[in-house]
Amino acid sequence: MATRDITEGRGSATASIGRAIAVDLGIVSSSSTWQNTNESYDVAVGGLPFFYAISDARPYIRQTAPFRKEQSDIGAEPGEQSLTGFWLRSQSSFHNGTGIKFYDPSAGESVNFRFADSDNVDVWTKGQVTLLKETANMTGVTSGIYKLISGVSGSTNVVVGYIPGSTTIKSFEADGTVVTTYVPTNLGNILDGAVVTDGTRLFAADNDHVYVGPLNAASTGWTEYYVTGTRATLAWVKQRLVGAVTNSVYELTGATGSALALPTPIYTHPNTAWIWSSISEGGSAIYAAGYAGGNSAIYKFTLGTNGSMPVLTSGIIAAQLPIGEIVYKIESYLGYLMIGTNKGMRVAKISDTTGDLIYGPLIFEDTNGVYDFAFRDKYVWATGTVNGCAGLYRIDLDAEIENLRFAYAKDAYLTTVAGYATSVDFIGNSNQLAFTTSGSNGIAIQSATVLASSGSISTGKIRFSTLEPKNYKRLIARGSFTSGTLTLSSLATNAGGTDVQFDHIGYGLEVEPVEVTTSQPEVAQEFLAYKFTFDRDATDTTAGPTFKGYQAKATIASPRNRLIRFPVYCFDIETDRFNTVVGFEGRAFERIQLLEEIEKTGDVLTWQDLTTGESRQAVIEQVTFTRMTPPDKRFDGFGGIIEITVRTV
Repeated sequence: MATRDITEGRGSATASIGRAIAVDLGIVSSSSTWQNTNESYDVAVGGLPFFYAISDARPYIRQTAPFRKEQSDIGAEPGEQSLTGFWLRSQSSFHNGTGIKFYDPSAGESVNFRFADSDNVDVWTKGQVTLLKETANMTGVTSGIYKLISGVSGSTNVVVGYIPGSTTIKSFEADGTVVTTYVPTNLGNILDGAVVTDGTRLFAADNDHVYVGPLNAASTGWTEYYVTGTRATLAWVKQRLVGAVTNSVYELTGATGSALALPTPIYTHPNTAWIWSSISEGGSAIYAAGYAGGNSAIYKFTLGTNGSMPVLTSGIIAAQLPIGEIVYKIESYLGYLMIGTNKGMRVAKISDTTGDLIYGPLIFEDTNGVYDFAFRDKYVWATGTVNGCAGLYRIDLDAEIENLRFAYAKDAYLTTVAGYATSVDFIGNSNQLAFTTSGSNGIAIQSATVLASSGSISTGKIRFSTLEPKNYKRLIARGSFTSGTLTLSSLATNAGGTDVQFDHIGYGLEVEPVEVTTSQPEVAQEFLAYKFTFDRDATDTTAGPTFKGYQAKATIASPRNRLIRFPVYCFDIETDRFNTVVGFEGRAFERIQLLEEIEKTGDVLTWQDLTTGESRQAVIEQVTFTRMTPPDKRFDGFGGIIEITVRTV
C-alpha cells in the first residue's frame, strides 16, 4: 500500500476548507495495491488511487479485447488462411507415409501428406486410403520355422520354403499346395541363408556341401557342388554364385557333377570369428556384409575387366556401420542398397563408377531387427514387428522425405502372432506376398482378393502452430462409404501421455458423410489427433470404405481479456462522496507524472475497482489527460480528467 501522511495544507477558498489532507505519493510499483481507510477512493491503478469521473459524456466501458490477428493470404492460390471464423485443418492424401507426431504448416508438403500411425490400410494411392488385403497362414503351412525365396517352377508361381537346421525344402503355390518336396541325395541340415535360386536352378548348402538341382525337380538332376563348413551364406549375383564360408568369400563358378573343393578365396577376413551375413550386387560391385561382436561393415568387390572378382589381399570397406549396429541383410534395387540391421532399416546410394556407398539415417526402427526385403515397382517390403506381431513395412523409393529417408508405413501382418517376420518374398511373379515369422508359425500369405476385416489411420497431432488451447468442434470425412463403414474418432492425450479415444460417428450405406459436432473431449486441448477406423463390408469381403480426406475445425480457447476504459478526476484538491477532503497544491501534476511513469514500463500491474471489490492483473493500454476547470466546489486547483484504458491479462 502506498504510504500516506496527513500534514497541514494550504486550504482552498473554492473548496471552503481551511485544512487539506496531503497524500505522500512515494514510489508506486506495479505490484502495489491500495486499501481505503479514511477516504473512499473508487479505483486504483498500480496502487495509485482515483475518484471516478463517470458521466453520460464520459462513460465507463468494458469490452472484449481482440484475441487474434487478422489473417492475410499471400499464396498463389486461395487457401484455408483466407477464411474467417473456425481454424481449419484439412488433409486429402496420406501417400508420404507415417512417422510424424505433429502437423506444422511451415514444414511443407512432406508433412502435409504424412500421418502418425496406421493399421492394415493401403495409403500409397494419392488421394485415398483403403483396406489392405487380409493376411493369414498359408493353408496347410501353419507350423514350422521357415525361411523362403520366390521362384517359378516350370510355369507355376511358387515360393520355396525351407526350415534352417532341418532337411525340409518345399515349393508352395499361393493356396498352400506343395508343388515340389526337394530331397537331394546326402542333403543334411540346411544352413540359414544358404538356399538361393538363379531362376531355374536351386542351390542349397548344409555343413558339408553345396547342392544344386532343377527348381522343378525333387531329386533328379541334383548333384553335390562345393565343400562347405559350419557357416555358409549364398547369393546369386552378377550371374554367378558367390558364397561366404566361415570367414572367407568365394566365387563358386566351377563345373557341377562332383564334390569340388573350394577355390581360392576372393577375400578372407582377418577375424576368424567374422560372420558373413548377406551378399548382394549393385552397380559395378558385389557387396558382402558381416559382423563380429559389435563391429559390422559392408565390403565391396569391384569386378575386373574380364568380368571376374579379383582376389583381395585386404578388404575394401564400402560402409562402416555405427558400433553396436549389426547388418543382417543387404539387397540392391533401383540404384539403392537396402540395409537391414538389428536397429531397423537404412538405404544407401550406390555410386555408379566406384561402387562406394553413402547410407542414410534409419528410416524406421525395430528392436527385433530387419532380416529380409522384397521388391515390386517402386516399393520395398521389409520384415519387422507390426503392433507387436510378425509383419512387414512398405517403403516408397519414389518418395524421398529427406536425404536417403523415404516414406514408409506399416503393411501386412499376422494379427494373432507375436514376434517378428524373418523373411519375405512374392509368390513367383504374382503380386501375392508371403513371409515367415520368428515363431513356429509356418508361412503367412496375403490374400489376392479378400480385404482385412478392419484397419485404421491416425493423424498427427494438430496444434495450429501454437501452444494455446483450442476448442476442436467440427469434423467431416470425405470418400466413398457405400461398402463397409468408416468410424470417426478423436484422440486426446491425457496427462500421462496416453491417448484417449472418443468415437463420434460411423459413415456407411445408411449414414451420409455429414459434418459432426465433436463434443468430446469436453475441455479445450493444446493439440488433438483424429483416428479413422475402417471395417470391410459385412457381406462382400472384397469391398470396403474408401477414405479420401478430412477437415477439422477449431476455435481458439485462450481466456478472453477485457479492455476497461474509465475516467477519473485528477485535481490538487479532491473530496470523496463522504466529503472527506484530500490533496495539496501540485498534487495533480505529480499524480499524472507518476501514472505516466508506470505506463512507460509496460509492466503488469494491479487494477482495482474499489466500488465493487474487483481486482485484476492488467497493463495500461492508454492514458489521456484533459485539463479542465474544476467541476464544483469539491475540487480545486490544477487538474482535469484522465481517461485510462487497461487490458486485463
